[in-house]
Amino acid sequence: MINRKASAHWQGSGKEGKGQLTTQSGVLSDQPYGFNTRFEDKPGTNPEELIAAAHAGCFTMALAFQLQGAGFTATELRTESVVSLEKEGDGFKVSKSALTLTATIPGIEQAKFDELAHAAEVNCPISKVLNAEITLKATLSQG
Repeated sequence: MINRKASAHWQGSGKEGKGQLTTQSGVLSDQPYGFNTRFEDKPGTNPEELIAAAHAGCFTMALAFQLQGAGFTATELRTESVVSLEKEGDGFKVSKSALTLTATIPGIEQAKFDELAHAAEVNCPISKVLNAEITLKATLSQG
């Protein structure tokens, strides 16, 4: 089993308070977050942005492994994830992660590409952990 850690430190109320996020790797070190970085467009990060980055990265790597297993190597895979945060009752929930993939993979047929992209979409660990609608729009270029 592999364990990865991150921590959050928060001071103050929900709306006026401020927090910092730190990851085990140090990529984030006391990165500021708060109401204004989550619900407004102030500098800093937020949990949904981090989920989007995690999902895009996980899916893209999963697809690279799917392709490798089928005998293909991508020249380039570019994935964007848009995570939607929606009001639910008195709180909020992450309701969607929309993946958009642009791929350059020499020699692959569209049907095989679609099959492997779908397998990566449903089998990447972040897709499995999200209790949200996941969509994939995948575009293939033979390059």
